[in-house]
Amino acid sequence: MIRVLVAEDQSAVRAGLVLILRSAPDIEVVGEAADGEQAVSLARESRPDLVLMDIQMPRLDGVSATREIVAEGLADVLVLTTFDLDEYVFGALRAGASGFLLKNTEAADLLEAVRTVARGEGLIAPAVTRRLIAEFASGPARGAGADPAVLDTLTRREREVFSCLGEGLSNADIANRLDMAEATVKTHVSRLLGKLELRSRVQAAVLAKELRV
Repeated sequence: MIRVLVAEDQSAVRAGLVLILRSAPDIEVVGEAADGEQAVSLARESRPDLVLMDIQMPRLDGVSATREIVAEGLADVLVLTTFDLDEYVFGALRAGASGFLLKNTEAADLLEAVRTVARGEGLIAPAVTRRLIAEFASGPARGAGADPAVLDTLTRREREVFSCLGEGLSNADIANRLDMAEATVKTHVSRLLGKLELRSRVQAAVLAKELRV
């Protein structure tokens, strides 16, 4: 079972999300939070596998709550918001979120997103991915201060995998492109995250874009 904590300040929206999640036989809702502070507190208590996190909430916003939850290693965070503005995307991803979806996402896609993030693979809504890539393509990148020297610790194969992460490829896609076993890709991803001191593959994708690898 995938244990999920739902953090959303609007009760009607929260109830709808819980209803969708509970319709899946492999997902269990272990808590509901109406603000960021409560989300962090409940995450500490229930230790869910994943927190479905709204961005704009009272007392403590979703980005700050995400930062605390990820920093303490309490759970992965899948951000859900009505906004696809760059400031929210970058804030959430740099805070360590493992995924980012818009609230107009269909129920089936939401459930699949929860499963994807629970498997350890990052996920960004296609519409957000396009904006993210366009932002870096238009330069200068927001992370222009990122030092390319951080990549010196990576092996040639890890650099290739890192570049693929920057394109938003899944482990299966990377395996096909580099002619590797998917299990080997997972190993490379885990190692490069550790070397680069990153919390998630999504953060790796952002760094790859910043460094334009």
